[in-house]
Amino acid sequence: MALDKSEILNLIRAAPEPISKRDIAQALGIKGGENRVALKQILKLLEKNGAIEKAAGDNYSVPGSLPEVAVIEVTSISVDGDVRGTPIEWDEALRGKRPVIEIMPDKKHYPVMKERSRALCRLRRINDNTYEAFIIKPLDTARGLVMGLVRVKKSGAVLIPVDKKAKNDFDLNTAELDDVKDGDLAIGEIQPSRDLKRKRARIIKVIGRQEDPKAISLISLYENGLHEDWPPQALKDAEGLKVPNPQDREDLRALPLVTIDGIDARDFDDAVFAEKTENGFHLIVAIADVAYYVRAGSALDKEAQRRGNSTYFPDRVVPMLPEALSNDLCSLRPHEPRACMVAHLWIDMQGQLQKYKFTRGLMQSAARLVYEQVQAAYDGQVDDVTGPLLEPVIKPLYEAYGILDLARQKRRALDLDLPERQIIINEDGDMTGVKKRMRLDSHKLIEEFMILANVAAASALESKAAKTGPRNALPCVYRIHDRPSFDKLESVREFIENLGLSLPKGQVTQPAQINGVLRQGAETPYSHLISQVILRAQAQAVYSVNNIGHFGLALSHYAHFTSPIRRYADLLVHRALIRAYGLGPGGLDDLEISRIEETCQHISQTERVSMEAERSAVDRFTASWLSERCGAEFSGKITGVTRFGLFVTLDESGADGLIPMRSMGDDFYEHDERAHALIGKRKNKIFRLGALVTVRLMEANGLTGSTLLELSGASRDGADIPGFQARFRPTGRHKSGPPRGKSGGEYKKKPNKYKKGEAAEKPTEYAGGGKRKPFGSTSRFSGDSALDSFGGKPGGPSDKGNAPRGGKRPGGDKGNKHKRKP
Repeated sequence: MALDKSEILNLIRAAPEPISKRDIAQALGIKGGENRVALKQILKLLEKNGAIEKAAGDNYSVPGSLPEVAVIEVTSISVDGDVRGTPIEWDEALRGKRPVIEIMPDKKHYPVMKERSRALCRLRRINDNTYEAFIIKPLDTARGLVMGLVRVKKSGAVLIPVDKKAKNDFDLNTAELDDVKDGDLAIGEIQPSRDLKRKRARIIKVIGRQEDPKAISLISLYENGLHEDWPPQALKDAEGLKVPNPQDREDLRALPLVTIDGIDARDFDDAVFAEKTENGFHLIVAIADVAYYVRAGSALDKEAQRRGNSTYFPDRVVPMLPEALSNDLCSLRPHEPRACMVAHLWIDMQGQLQKYKFTRGLMQSAARLVYEQVQAAYDGQVDDVTGPLLEPVIKPLYEAYGILDLARQKRRALDLDLPERQIIINEDGDMTGVKKRMRLDSHKLIEEFMILANVAAASALESKAAKTGPRNALPCVYRIHDRPSFDKLESVREFIENLGLSLPKGQVTQPAQINGVLRQGAETPYSHLISQVILRAQAQAVYSVNNIGHFGLALSHYAHFTSPIRRYADLLVHRALIRAYGLGPGGLDDLEISRIEETCQHISQTERVSMEAERSAVDRFTASWLSERCGAEFSGKITGVTRFGLFVTLDESGADGLIPMRSMGDDFYEHDERAHALIGKRKNKIFRLGALVTVRLMEANGLTGSTLLELSGASRDGADIPGFQARFRPTGRHKSGPPRGKSGGEYKKKPNKYKKGEAAEKPTEYAGGGKRKPFGSTSRFSGDSALDSFGGKPGGPSDKGNAPRGGKRPGGDKGNKHKRKP
């Protein structure tokens, strides 16, 4: 048969990956030795003429095409979650425009890919300049980048990583530093360094100076992939917007709605009012109408969705929306007309929601009130602002709250008592101290109003769906919180039995039963420990269109409606209500509905990222503040027990520090996971989770946020819980401690000197790093904490009215909006 050269060339061009001579022969039906020789000659001729090129493994492809396997760097992630990349090795001058590479989803590697992540991928060509990539193996961490402090010395320049878990510094080429100076905080790109003793980096961006007070939050911001810059089009979308006319809106401007927030709040997104009725109360919760200004599909909307939520640091906010909206048009300032979504709520005298109605309104806040101010007025100490509002506004609010509070007690929502400390930042951005956040009835009042509005929003969408049928139903983005897993509850049960308490067995655990344990332990010296152990057993709260209810709040349907300025989930709920009830423009569109599940996953993830960034910033601020007090002694509690040491939370500052095993004396310690303790093998010393200790501050590093402690005084001889009696023989112990014959002080950096069977310590974890496990291995700011299940860790993007009673929701402080979301 006569071979057609153009047919062979077209086959190679059309192949999704480099193709072998054997595959070409099979595809074209070429048989017989003579024809195969002819095929070989044609391939040589095409290669000589530059029409094709030989790839690895004697495979053929068209010039400029990528190999079957290549290293790909992620260049962008769209708001829809599509991940695109580019080949690491590509010369545009010789090969032309870079190809478009779409990285295909998988369960293992795809979710962790970020911008500038690198991965070894198998490629499949779609057309001349488009490929699909399937991840074989992620290559480097931190998106191929490292953030650190530049140090320039006579011997050369290095980049010292800000990550407390980093093992090595990175060498810098002084000839490439240009304007980079000693003391700069910078981002470096990790360079290939296979044959070098130490890795190299190239500075690509300077983000600040070490001595700048704002540098602390900048580090936490950048290391978590967050940024403050806005796309120009998003800012343009936010320009020139105006308050709508009152036509087609409920006019509430004459109603004395008030905002109640923290003293340093900068934006006010919810206002409340209550009036008594024959059978109970009529409550009004008015929320900023963000959906009117932020339309689906706009550049502003895409950036808000990409961010997912606002992120709150002690000294700054990275908002979800530009300030033109968050601090102006969508902020319910006093005596200024503002567009709002209105929830009319009617409750009976038992606090049960009887009916609700959602409208779009125009309101004008009668006053901007502060929590302490409102509480003082209710307690009889009015001022010029609260005096005229006491009888018509403040007292009815408290009456309605009293009814809602009784209803909450009746349904027995989870009642964790976990006091929170607030970092005090001065005008220069420096931390000057910490204080315990006050928790007043005025805080709880707003919480209960917001929870009720959130329940009504979910109920309204469910009610409309029931009428329209499943085919035409609009999705509701629920805030769901699953019940604790069986294994975690068993761990709790075993532990509290040693304290003489019990949790019912053999039945589905309810919040009321957990509250019973909390009440039993409330009068004991280890009540804080019981709260922490139960807290860490909780599941993670997330956003989903599949409703399983909210375990912590003991509610069967719950959505986030009350904070669309700083949570994208709430904006989606607003849009769904607008479309479902025909409330005008800005409703949920079909494209949003088609990808709503992916959006829920995305905003659940951005919430976690923000919380991690906020926690790391708090760690760094606290460590920086403590750095001048090295050598001082502090009281604290053991909040983490691991095989490489103890984590201790200081009473005064709430700072977390590590006591490494090497500093604990000349004994061997076994880590008993079930007893949450380190137990000395020779001297039987016990260091147990929750025990009180005295420690000395050895080192505090504001750059990494790590704090290093050592036991002092009587605490060196052990620290146990009064009344703790093990009801089981400890099993599964892990041995820890320095080798025999050497004191803790002599043991420095050689973990491989452990005797056979002894677990080696990790030197990199001594600086405060290392993973912390639930129950006895997690400190206050650890990511394992189940307070995350309510979105209630310090600094979480959140909303009023959403924390379990006594939980981590601070006093509604909206300047640094650390408001919890269950």
